[in-house]
Amino acid sequence: MTVSEQPIPLRLKPTRQFPFLARHPWVHAHALADDGRELACGQVIDLLDHDGNWIARGVLNPASRLRVRLYVYDSNIAIDEALWRGRIDAAVRRRRLTEAFDEKSAERLVFSESDLLSGLIVDRYADCLGVQFTSAGLLRWKEPILQYLMEVTGARSIVSRIDPRTAKHEGVQEVEACFGEDVSLPVEYRQNGLDLVVDLRSGQKTGGFLDQRFNHQAVARYLTGRRVLDVCCYTGGFGLVASSQGASEVLGIDSSQAALDAAMAAAERNGLRNINFEKGDCFDTIKKFAKEGRDYDAVILDPPRFAGSRHQIDSALRAYARLNSMALDLIPPGGVLVTCSCSGRVSRADFLNMLLDVGRRRRRDLVLMENRGPAPDHPVAISCPESDYLKCLIAEIR
Repeated sequence: MTVSEQPIPLRLKPTRQFPFLARHPWVHAHALADDGRELACGQVIDLLDHDGNWIARGVLNPASRLRVRLYVYDSNIAIDEALWRGRIDAAVRRRRLTEAFDEKSAERLVFSESDLLSGLIVDRYADCLGVQFTSAGLLRWKEPILQYLMEVTGARSIVSRIDPRTAKHEGVQEVEACFGEDVSLPVEYRQNGLDLVVDLRSGQKTGGFLDQRFNHQAVARYLTGRRVLDVCCYTGGFGLVASSQGASEVLGIDSSQAALDAAMAAAERNGLRNINFEKGDCFDTIKKFAKEGRDYDAVILDPPRFAGSRHQIDSALRAYARLNSMALDLIPPGGVLVTCSCSGRVSRADFLNMLLDVGRRRRRDLVLMENRGPAPDHPVAISCPESDYLKCLIAEIR
């Protein structure tokens, strides 16, 4: 199948137009009367309502249930290289509104839907970029997008990847591409006063996680002199900052040995002696610690995403409830619970209601000190509620 140079019209089923009139960028196959299955991946399409009225313009992937990603809502605007360049320029300018450029730090430069570039994520680690394509349709413009990113940022190297789960959903092979210098060695950067490294080629997503970095700093203020259990610590983000800023001792738990190795290396690199790490499942480890009669002045819960679709919301809330209930058993009165969710399908209200029920069942009072989200370089698109995905709550437990 070849890509037509002209947009091809696709019509919606009756009454399915309202989310897209409100500029939601995701058109699932079940919303379409003409599902575009016979068209080529990367084909530009014009989305029409059932009566034939023009709504928006987007890019199609016939292999994905998320059939069309919408990018423009003005029929006079073309989807081409100039559009991507303009959106990248706007995204970079947006970051400078909230944070001055620091050549040694890390930040998210492009956040998919929130920067009107659905399917593209770009993270900067010092002078290197980690790029993740989550839309196979956008791969049609991969080369010019990567070339422009190198031009506009002056990066010495770019690593572009598609993770296995995304590749499966998008119907493509896993793809990795490198531009500029070889980055077979980890890239060094500074964050929250720590010297850190990231593996752009084998780390998760673009290599690391930047959305919690302001929360790491905020949480550390509550942990001075406290014994801290950091559950699902990954490469040590919360625990490392807490250790460096006054926590008396920190224990990090994660099921990934590779992540723990990276965390231990970071602790050694920064001369932190009051932090240790153990491999273990979050549920099993907390249950074991409770049986052993252990307690901690603070427990941090930052589990992976529990809900990948709306059908998993109820099971995700049950998992969050179980994990938070078990954590309360380790915290004496006056202790601190830091609990996070990166499941965009679980709303902030649902997450708070889950905690309300946990407190009721455990007969504990949770006094919410801070109700936080991601760093400002992870903005929220009001038209795409799923982009408001990260919850980070700090509560005193009574």
